Amino acid sequence: MTLSITAAALALSVGAVASIAGGAVGGVLIGGKSLGSGLAAMMGAFYGPLAGVVGLIAGLVILRLIG
Repeated sequence: MTLSITAAALALSVGAVASIAGGAVGGVLIGGKSLGSGLAAMMGAFYGPLAGVVGLIAGLVILRLIG
């Protein structure tokens, strides 16, 4: 079974949204008290996908190579 373009695009978009949401929640939990919840959520949502999207792309490439 191979990974279709549609499934890869769907996985990438869902993963990107999840990494943005996770970054925002993580930012509020870690820096909400010192920076304020709004700024911490904004920074987390901005920096969260830096690692998340790279990991998603690496995972999709690996799935493509082994599938």
